[in-house]
Amino acid sequence: MLDFAIFAVTFLLALVGAVLYLYPASRQAAGIPGITPTEEKDGNLPDIVNSGSLHEFLVNLHERYGPVVSFWFGGRLVVSLGTVDVLKQHINPNKTLDPFETMLKSLLRYQSGGGSVSESHLRKKLYENGVTNSLKSNFALLLKVWSEIGKGFLDGSLDKNTTRKKQYEDALMQLESILRNIIKERKGRNLSQHVFIDSLVQGNLNDQQILEDSMIFSLASCIITAKLCTWAICFLTTSEEVQKKLYEEIDQVFGNGPITPEKIEQLRYCRHVLCETVRTAKLTPVSARLQDIEGKIDHFIIPRETLVLYALGVVLQDPNTWPSPHRFDPDRFDDELVMKTFSSLGFSGTQECPELRFAYMVTTVLLSVLLKRLHLLSVEGQVIETKYELVTSSREEAWITVSKRY
Repeated sequence: MLDFAIFAVTFLLALVGAVLYLYPASRQAAGIPGITPTEEKDGNLPDIVNSGSLHEFLVNLHERYGPVVSFWFGGRLVVSLGTVDVLKQHINPNKTLDPFETMLKSLLRYQSGGGSVSESHLRKKLYENGVTNSLKSNFALLLKVWSEIGKGFLDGSLDKNTTRKKQYEDALMQLESILRNIIKERKGRNLSQHVFIDSLVQGNLNDQQILEDSMIFSLASCIITAKLCTWAICFLTTSEEVQKKLYEEIDQVFGNGPITPEKIEQLRYCRHVLCETVRTAKLTPVSARLQDIEGKIDHFIIPRETLVLYALGVVLQDPNTWPSPHRFDPDRFDDELVMKTFSSLGFSGTQECPELRFAYMVTTVLLSVLLKRLHLLSVEGQVIETKYELVTSSREEAWITVSKRY
C-alpha cells in the first residue's frame, strides 16, 4: 500500500527548473513585445508573485501586449502565446519537447535527454498503448489519488526548510523505489492484468527511462484526474438542464445494464460536458515547450532553446474563439469546428495527451455511477475561488448536496 502522500507541483517551480537546471540559456528573441525585468536577479518574478499566479500574470500581460508576449525569468527571456491562431502556428511547424516532460522532469531533476524526434514519437505511442491496455485490464479498480505535501515552491521555502525538503525527498525516493520494484517484477513475465508499466517494458526502453516516464505519467494523470472529477461535479450542480440531459444520455446508453468501455464510447454528450469542464475550469492553465529549432510566429523569430509558454488559460477564455466564454455550455461542442479547435490545443482527438485521456475515462465512470442514482445539487451561498497551479483547483474545499434519484 502507498501509505505516503506525494505533492502536486506548481507550474512556476517547473518553469524555474526547466530554465535553470536542464537547458542552456536562450538567445534574445528581439522585437517581441512585453515587459522588462523588474529586478536584475529575478527578472519578473516579483510581478508574477504579486499577480497571484503565473496564469493571472499572463492574462494581464496578453491583455496589454497582444497574442505574442515576452517577459523575464532571472536573466532569461520567456515567450508566451495567447490565442488559438498563434498556438496553431507554433504547434505545427516547430519541433518542441513534450510540455509535461519539460515541467516535471525539471522538478524531479531527471537529466536524461528527450531523444530524437523518432524516439519521442515511439514513446508517445507506448504511452497511448499503455493507457488503452491499462484501462481495459483495470477498468473495475478504483483510483487512489495522492494528496499534496508540497507547499512553498513559489517563495523558495522548500529549500530553506530542511524538514520539508527531507519529507519531499523521502517521498520521491520511496515512490521511485516502489516503481523500480514493479519494473523488476514485471520484466519478462506474461501477467493477465496489464498495467501501464508493462507497455513501457515491452517497448524495450531502459530502466531509467521507464522509471522517469512512469513517474511523470503517475503524477500528471492522478492530479489531472482528481481535478477533472471535482470540476465536472461542481459545474453539473450549477446547471440543472445540463445535468438532466447528461442523465438521460447515461440512462439511454446503459439502462439497467453494467457500465462498459464499449458503451462509454457512445456517451457523446458526456464527452462534451468533460470538454466544456476542461475549458471553463481552465484545467491546465499553462503549458510549456522547449524550442528545439528556430521557429517563427507571425513576423517574430523564436530562437532555438527558448522556453515557450502556451497560455492555455488565456486561450480557453478568449471571446473571439468561445462566445460567452465564462458560461458553462457543453452544447457549444456540437459544432465540429469548435471541437476541431479544442483538439488542436491538445485537449481531445489525436493530439490528446495520455494523462487527459486517462482522466476522461475515469471521470466518465464516476459521473455515470453518480447520476444513475443521485441528483447533484449546489450548496446555497457557496462561492468557489480558483487556485491556478500546474492544474487548476479550488482554493478551499468545494461542497455539494445530493438527493436520491429514485
